[in-house]
Amino acid sequence: MKSAKQSPRALESGAPGRGAGQAGGLGSAVSAGGRAARRSAAHVRPRHVAKICARAPRTGPQLRAKFASASPRPHAARRGRGGPRRPPGMRAPGDRGVPTARPALQPLLLLLPLLLPLLGAPRGVGAGAPAELRVRVRLPDGQVTEESLQADSDADSISLELRKPDGTLVSFTADFKKDVKIFRALILGELEKGQSQFQALCFVTRLQHNEIIPSEAMAKLRQKNPRAVRQAEEVRGLEQLHMDVAVNFSQGGLLSPHLHNVCAEAADAIYTRQEDVRFWLEQGVDSSVFEPLPKPSAQAQLPRCGQQGDRGKACVCRYGLSLAWYPCMLKYCHGRDRPAPYKCGIRSCRKSYSFDFYVAQRQLCLWDEDP
Repeated sequence: MKSAKQSPRALESGAPGRGAGQAGGLGSAVSAGGRAARRSAAHVRPRHVAKICARAPRTGPQLRAKFASASPRPHAARRGRGGPRRPPGMRAPGDRGVPTARPALQPLLLLLPLLLPLLGAPRGVGAGAPAELRVRVRLPDGQVTEESLQADSDADSISLELRKPDGTLVSFTADFKKDVKIFRALILGELEKGQSQFQALCFVTRLQHNEIIPSEAMAKLRQKNPRAVRQAEEVRGLEQLHMDVAVNFSQGGLLSPHLHNVCAEAADAIYTRQEDVRFWLEQGVDSSVFEPLPKPSAQAQLPRCGQQGDRGKACVCRYGLSLAWYPCMLKYCHGRDRPAPYKCGIRSCRKSYSFDFYVAQRQLCLWDEDP
């Protein structure tokens, strides 16, 4: 049986083979430019050399005017008798190959392959980019969804995002530098009830450092079986929070740099708690970040939105969300050869939250139908 491999002589001579049409794009252009430059130099007559060398160098405006006026007309590039002569290095429409390079650009083209490794990757690519992990998780109602977890060790932050079966997009952001956690819900609207396409809510509370694993540990998480469905090992109790302070979106970056990106769609619906505000003020956060809402005593007299019959009147809205699966703790193991315990895994948790907050109109809380 004859060998299917090409001989070295055939490869050097450019014989057709597998992938011959894709050999080296940049190198092919350089070779073609060199051949065109040699052909152009061969047609220069000696008696014209002195005139060319004696010309004064062209200035920038002169060169721009020359090349602007020398643009070929639509039918000026056709070959044939009586047609205008085409400048060296310009090909007719339909010719194969690429336009040849000018001799002055050849040194730069030859050095380009050597400069590319020195330039490195573009900014934002490679080291320092947030690490993302996609996990299939089981929701409390038994349905399965995909959850995205990102960890940015440089910013010392973690973000989690999942989509509920009804289309609601829930996200959670933990900012360890500012002791802030942000919950966001993008709720699909019901057009038959007069709602818009979606409604956004943001809830900002204080972050306790034992609620979730550090960002460095999250960035190192990997999974052997991406198709496996994860279920939380520990179910933590429901946390009810009364949100009685509004957050000024224009000043929210003073509280956390993530707030502008996460809560952009909920600029007029960002809520927090008075007790968390006191903590952040002690940490040096400016008071202009927070805006007062009706006092708790006044809110206590308002009915729940599920009991408010008039959609134009104020009420107290309730919204609940759940983080179906997240790494809440690190596991430590003991080895015979190691005197101190070492990290050997994670413990996953599930936690639900219920937020009560003031709305100026019942129309802004149509999902709260329970009394």
